[in-house]
Amino acid sequence: MAQLTMIQAITEALDIALERDENTLIFGEDVGKNGGVFRATEGLQAKHGEDRVFDTPLAESGIGGLAIGLALEKFRPIPEIQFFGFIFEVMDSVVAQMARTRYRMGGTRQMPITIRSPFGGGVHTPELHSDNLESLIAHSPGIKVVIPSNPYDAKGLLLAAIEDNDPVVYLEHMKLYRSFRDEVPEGYYTIPLGKANVVNEGNDVTIVTYGYMVREAIKAVDVLAKEGISAEVIDLRTVSPLDIETIVASVTKTGRLVVVQEAQRQAGVGATVMAEIAERAILSLTAPIGRVAAPDTIFPFGLAEGDWLPSVTDIVEKVRETVNFD
Repeated sequence: MAQLTMIQAITEALDIALERDENTLIFGEDVGKNGGVFRATEGLQAKHGEDRVFDTPLAESGIGGLAIGLALEKFRPIPEIQFFGFIFEVMDSVVAQMARTRYRMGGTRQMPITIRSPFGGGVHTPELHSDNLESLIAHSPGIKVVIPSNPYDAKGLLLAAIEDNDPVVYLEHMKLYRSFRDEVPEGYYTIPLGKANVVNEGNDVTIVTYGYMVREAIKAVDVLAKEGISAEVIDLRTVSPLDIETIVASVTKTGRLVVVQEAQRQAGVGATVMAEIAERAILSLTAPIGRVAAPDTIFPFGLAEGDWLPSVTDIVEKVRETVNFD
C-alpha cells in the first residue's frame, strides 16, 4: 500500500495499462513531454516512448477521429480531452460514432476507448473548464460514464475502464486531484464498472452522490451524527449505467432519500435516481425525495462559484428537512 493523491493514482494506472498491453496508446493536447495540464501523464512518454504517448494538435475533433480509427485497427486508445467542456468539439465522434459502432456493425467491431477528462468546480477555472456535463454523455446508450471520488477508486476504475471493450468516459474532478491522499494498493487491480459503493452505513436517510460531492456528503455525516441522524452515503462511482439495486436496497432500509450532484438541477443524474426510486421503491419512502444541486445557470466566474456550488451546509439542511418531514 502507498499513500497517493488521486492524480498519482491515475498516473500509476496509466503506467500499468501501458505495460500490460502494447496496443494501449495515450494521446491528447500536451500529454507527451509536458505530461498534460495537470501532469497526469508525467514521465510516461519518457518511459514508454513517443509512439505510445504522444501529443496531438489542439483539435478535439481530430482526437476523437483518431481514437475511432485506432480502435477499429485493434488498438486500445486512451485519448485525453484537456477539459471536459471541450467535449462539444468532439461530440459527434463520442455519441454518434463510438457509442453506436458495436450496434451498427452487429457486434463484429469493438470500441475499447477510454476518454479521460478533468472537470468540476471549486478550483476557480472558468466555464467550459469546470462544467459538469456528465449527463450529456450518460443520456447516450452504448457508452459508460465513470467518476471516481478518491485515489483508490480512481486507479481501479481507470484500469477497468481501459480493459472494457466499449467506450468509457472517465471524468476526473479537479478539486480531488491533490486535495487528499488515500491508501492505494501497489500493482494491478480493478473495480467493476456499474457498481456503487456504500461509503458510510446508516439507518435514517440515504444520500446518493458522486464525484467531489462524496467528500461533502462525508462531512455532512459527521454533522448529522451529532444531531442523532444516521446517514448512509452511496458513491455511485459509475453514473451510466447506474447501480439501481444498491440504491433501492438502501432506500428500502432507511425510508428516506436525498440525491446530491454538483451539476445543474435540470436533467441531471440525480433526477434519474429520483425517477428510478419513484418507480421501484416509492412505497418504502416516508418523506419526499430531497435534492441538492447547482442552479440552472451557466457556471459562474471564480469569485461567485463558492455561492453557486452545492456544499456540506446545503446537504445538511436538505437531510434535516427530509428526516423531519413527518
